[in-house]
Amino acid sequence: MTDDPDRHAMKMAKKKAARDKIMATKTDEKGLIIIHTGKGKGKSSAAFGMIFRCIAHDMPCAVVQFIKGGMSTGERDLILSKFSDACAFHTMGEGFTWETQDRERDTEMAQAAWEKAKELIRDERNRMVLLDEINIALRYDYLDVNDVVEFLVEEKPDMTHVVLTGRNAKDELIEIADLVTEMELVKHPFRSGVKAQIGVEF
Repeated sequence: MTDDPDRHAMKMAKKKAARDKIMATKTDEKGLIIIHTGKGKGKSSAAFGMIFRCIAHDMPCAVVQFIKGGMSTGERDLILSKFSDACAFHTMGEGFTWETQDRERDTEMAQAAWEKAKELIRDERNRMVLLDEINIALRYDYLDVNDVVEFLVEEKPDMTHVVLTGRNAKDELIEIADLVTEMELVKHPFRSGVKAQIGVEF
């Protein structure tokens, strides 16, 4: 960086021209398959950020929660109380598998959640469908990843965005995705004895 204002302006103008040239080639639009995975915090939080963007732009959207059914969350309460006309919200899970301790019941709930997800994705009015924690259901083999991949490749409408969250995303899903973000854990307060807190985790 330079302290000379004229040199700085020239450098930034050159950078802008190069950037504009690149951006002029980016003209396509399509419905994306988006994955948020990794051990770090923020996978669902980032996905709900996109859901709220859709709501703000009057774009119908939907959420299916595959695991987080046992507790109230800020995003669910806000959407159900203020934006239920813009965003269909379906909490299908009953908590994490170590809480339910019933694999057969967890599998049934995951299968029901997937059927609801397919229904919402097929509805072309929904511009975005968030499948929250579906990667956990896939990790525990409550769902067949091949069924999920086949559906997304063969049946997802061209302009519908589908967001899949949860740790340990399957390679088969990553292969077909358009956008994959891995949240990397650097530090987490849980390791220092701090519990999950309202407004941060839920």
